[in-house]
Amino acid sequence: MAKKDKTLKEILDLILYENPSTQDEIAERLGITRRYVTQLLQPLVKDGTVKRAYMIDLKSYEKFTESLVDYSPSNTAGNVLINDMLANMAKHVHSQLEASFDAVVENDEDKAKKALEMDYATNNMVEKVRTSVETILNIDKHTEFSKSLLYTEIAYDLERIGDYCGHIAKFAINEVYQIDKVVMKNLKKMYKTAQSMIRLAITAFIEAKTELKDDLVELEESIHILQAKSINLIATQMAESSFDEKERSNYFIYLFRVIKAFERMGDISVEMMDVAIEFHDNIPRPTTPRSFR
Repeated sequence: MAKKDKTLKEILDLILYENPSTQDEIAERLGITRRYVTQLLQPLVKDGTVKRAYMIDLKSYEKFTESLVDYSPSNTAGNVLINDMLANMAKHVHSQLEASFDAVVENDEDKAKKALEMDYATNNMVEKVRTSVETILNIDKHTEFSKSLLYTEIAYDLERIGDYCGHIAKFAINEVYQIDKVVMKNLKKMYKTAQSMIRLAITAFIEAKTELKDDLVELEESIHILQAKSINLIATQMAESSFDEKERSNYFIYLFRVIKAFERMGDISVEMMDVAIEFHDNIPRPTTPRSFR
């Protein structure tokens, strides 16, 4: 892709995802001159692809990006747009998970609240993907309906991961006891494993790297082992505590939820990989629920 086309794509991405209000803001964020921004955008403003201040007409964008189709591993401009949106959403969910777990490690209630606030943006991103898929289906009647719906499914899976981030953040807010060092060590490993699994799954879908499934399954096994170890440790601690300590009992219940949240993130990542394999390799997903396989 030519340098000019790449810069224009960066400008359009900025408008799509970060809503700059002026050309000066666009120039500052990308480290280029305002004059160059004007030069690149002027033809698109004239034909209505870009509207002041600054929005993109999706239908016009579809036509325009045909000239930039080599930017994406997919073959249609619609795929370029949705893949970019999903990549942006996955990045946001990674940050949401990081904020949630940092709140637990640092016992920081403010970080936990910030992580919960991030979930509103996650939910909005799902809606954007859904409406964009519907728009593309209306624009291009030849688009394969069943495959296009898989984009929305990936977005909903990322939203579910965001929901489990909320469970972790809520634990940080309600936490009244210090987590056992061994349990915390296992939680840190589960956190890193979950982050890696989400990253592999979204890469497999966006970049058609379904060969990553073996790596993902290996990580899934490790997160289940860590889950079992952590549950056994907590069960031992519970047995040593008095049943009359209601606050202590609630603490253990919330801690179990954190462990379950990481395990569910791993399962959802494998489900996303199954979607990627169906999308790219045309291999239908298993119909049996994961818990019964």
